[in-house]
Amino acid sequence: MLNILGKRYIFFAISLLLILPGLIIIAIWGLPLAIDFKGGSLLEVRFPSGTAPQPANVIELYNDIGVTDVQVQTTGSDILIIRSAFLDDEKRSEVINSMNSRFNETVEIRRFENVGPTIGQEVTSRGGLAIAIAALGVIIYITFAFRGIPHAFRYGVCAIIAMLHDGLVVLSISAIGGHFFGWQIDSLFLTALLTVIGFSVQDKIVVFDRIRENSNIYRKLPFEKLANHSIVQTLQRSINTQLMTSEFMLLALALLGGVTLREFAIILLVGLFMGTYSSIFIAAPFLVVWESGEWRNWFRGKKLSEA
Repeated sequence: MLNILGKRYIFFAISLLLILPGLIIIAIWGLPLAIDFKGGSLLEVRFPSGTAPQPANVIELYNDIGVTDVQVQTTGSDILIIRSAFLDDEKRSEVINSMNSRFNETVEIRRFENVGPTIGQEVTSRGGLAIAIAALGVIIYITFAFRGIPHAFRYGVCAIIAMLHDGLVVLSISAIGGHFFGWQIDSLFLTALLTVIGFSVQDKIVVFDRIRENSNIYRKLPFEKLANHSIVQTLQRSINTQLMTSEFMLLALALLGGVTLREFAIILLVGLFMGTYSSIFIAAPFLVVWESGEWRNWFRGKKLSEA
């Protein structure tokens, strides 16, 4: 039988290697927030000539008229999506007129949106509230559903710890993508994050439910061996279900889909994969560490060995 739990600290270390780089980037440069969260303007324009100017030239144009915090995304060869600080109607007209004169053509405005800072703060607070409510609901549900076995509350807490792990990995990947590839955290990111949380919790409940069932069958088996046996039993189901139902589709969308959905697809691809990973290699190992009281010796093991 595969000894997955025997290598649990290796899996914990792998998770830290995935999470820490993103957290370091966030600490130094901050999160790459889009206008959905911090407020600003989004302008999508089309160039009838069929060739859009280079993003650097557009950023220079914005800066020349006093508009800062500009990010430009290309969609095809003739369309630009420009995010910037807040533009009022007068400033928007100035931007369009400057484009027309500088690039010698009349640009077509396909979309213009303004999001105020207040709305951005509301989106952030509601997103955090939604995640907190979901976490509380998961703990209550698992504690109630597993009430027939000892320490049912621990199963719910470990599921939330693994869920937070998945969220931190997604946040880390987004921070790395924002720093090196110009990604931004917008409302689609929040949608992807909540989707990842939903899939993640579902898979963890499946693994924990098998541990619960085996607890009534193998009563004399040490908890670590029982949990490892349960993980192995659900391993094939977790991998096959995840690959067949979501990962292949998201991979195709990331490779072949449009530019506007690529970041969303990649975040979901990584997040759902990590949801399966954490169900097997994070949630159950944390439960074993807690059930065995192993964490009590983390910081005094050296002293005991020297005694």
